[in-house]
This record gives sequence, C-alpha cells and structure tokens, in this order.
Amino acid sequence: MMPVTLPTGRVEVATAIDAADDAVAVVGLAHGAGAGHEHPFLAGAARAWAAAGFTTVRFDFPYRQAGRRMPGPAAHAIETWAAVEDLCRQLAPGIPFAAAGKSYGGRMASMAAAEGRIAPDALVYLGYPLHPPGRPEKSRTAHLPSVTAPQLFLAGTKDPFLQPLADLEAAVASCRDAEILWFEGARHSFEVAGRVLAADEVGGATADAAVPWLRERIQRPAA
Repeated sequence: MMPVTLPTGRVEVATAIDAADDAVAVVGLAHGAGAGHEHPFLAGAARAWAAAGFTTVRFDFPYRQAGRRMPGPAAHAIETWAAVEDLCRQLAPGIPFAAAGKSYGGRMASMAAAEGRIAPDALVYLGYPLHPPGRPEKSRTAHLPSVTAPQLFLAGTKDPFLQPLADLEAAVASCRDAEILWFEGARHSFEVAGRVLAADEVGGATADAAVPWLRERIQRPAA
C-alpha cells in the first residue's frame, strides 16, 4: 500500500511492482477511469516494460481504492501522482522516472506535470482521452503545452476519443516536445476489429511499441 496525502486527509492505495533486472528507468503506470491497476491490459503492459528494463509501478487512484466507479477530484489524482513519483524514486534512486497511463490515468499525469507536481523525464499516454466521444469541442489539451518533458502519445486511428485525428495532431504540434505513435485500426483500448487477442497481450504489444522511444529518450546516468 502507498500513502497519499489528499486535501481531505491521508489515504492508502494499492500498488503492484513489476521489477526489471538492472533497470534503466522506473515507470509509474496509472489505470483508466473504469478499471483499477489489476486490469489485464495494464498487467501485460507492466510485464512488457519490466522485460525491457523498465521497473513498472502500477497503482490505484483513491476513488478506485474506495470502491467507487467514477473518478474523484482531479486534485486527488494529481496528489496521487506526486506520491507515485516519490515512491518510484525511492525504489530506484538515481535512475530516470517516467509517468505513463491508460486514458484518464495518462491525462492526470499530464496535468500533474503541467502543474509542476511531478517532474518526470518522459510521459507516455496509452490512449489519451482528447475529448469525450462525439464532443470534439470539449477538448482536454489546454495544459499540454506547459508540459516540459518529452511526451509520447500512443493512439489508435479508430479511437472515438480522438476523432477527428487532426485534433490530436494539432495538440501535439502545440507541445514543446511530443510525438504520436499511430496504431492503424485500433480503438481506445487498442483493440482492432478482426484481431482476437487477450487484453494482457494487447497491453504488452502496446507497451512494447513504446520501448524504442523510451530507450532513446531516457538514458541511464553513467556509473
């Protein structure tokens, strides 16, 4: 369990650690709005990153720990991310820290970084929720240009949270250092019509695709 100090008091949330041998970095990995840290997609992603040399820490947000289905205040998620960074840097001192998240969890990481509550060396978004499906006018991108760390957006071309795709391209172009890695035909959870894979396999394959970018952007300090 990981302690988190919220404006309403101290709580504890569940965590799971997939440790890498001779880790080059440590990654905090947040869940989406509708599932906790134990979701197979996240478990598969964490295993893939650990196998590639990135110790990965999954965790629950406080609303999920409390058994609620709907996310709590953004401030609570941001403070949870601050606690995650502290934990990750304690677990693996002296090596880089990256923040990653599925949908809502990634957006909360970007907000925490934009507000200076976390200082990751990189951010990876597994399906950034650009806006609610069918509501492109409700954009969730105003804070992204304030993020100073490199950002990688893993994005499905059939993701309803990203239509029209040009909106994501425009948002990324407004950032200081950001790239998109497109997944042709993939929807919000990177599922593709006609391709049958278990959620953990999809999560692992999605995470694997980000490994070259992470290796390029996060270099382990010289001994």
